[in-house]
Amino acid sequence: MARTAGSHSDITGPRVRDAALALFAQHGYAAVSMRQIAKEVGVQAGALYNYTPDKQSLLFDLMRGHMDDLLLALTQQPPEQTAQDKLEAFTRFHIRFHLERPHAVFISYMELRNLTPENFTTIEDLRRRYESALEAILRDGRAAGEFRVADTKITTLAIIAMLTGVNIWYRSGGRLSLPEVEAVYWDMVRNAVT
Repeated sequence: MARTAGSHSDITGPRVRDAALALFAQHGYAAVSMRQIAKEVGVQAGALYNYTPDKQSLLFDLMRGHMDDLLLALTQQPPEQTAQDKLEAFTRFHIRFHLERPHAVFISYMELRNLTPENFTTIEDLRRRYESALEAILRDGRAAGEFRVADTKITTLAIIAMLTGVNIWYRSGGRLSLPEVEAVYWDMVRNAVT
């Protein structure tokens, strides 16, 4: 099928991903059709297949892109000396990174069930890499006597769940600024491990 007049792959491709991200977050993956995505982008439904083989591939690419961006951004954080400093940096990083991407975060947690087994395994492996970074901080802190953590894996999952919860309720311009929210959450995380 011919490309719609005025469409460009370097413009339309990102628009397809952005539209799918917003629609999946708003309505759920199962309720969104390729036709709806095409309408949102302003192209014919058949034109979407120039940018993605199918809806499953589109979901997987969105989730993988989010995890790849997250892992890359984590590696670019300045190094900290003590385990406590590393944990504080992780806490603040997680909140800031995820608040800037509410749709991607929602889809990453709520649409895992819609991935094929192979795609699910890939995303789970990436999630484990991220969780392992936090768990390593907790293990190092426990070994150095900075943290009192009975089970580093459970504590890792609990901290990530708590930090990701900020996305549900935080609104810019609310009662607390983002730095104030980070400080409150850092206090809770620190108290949980010391």
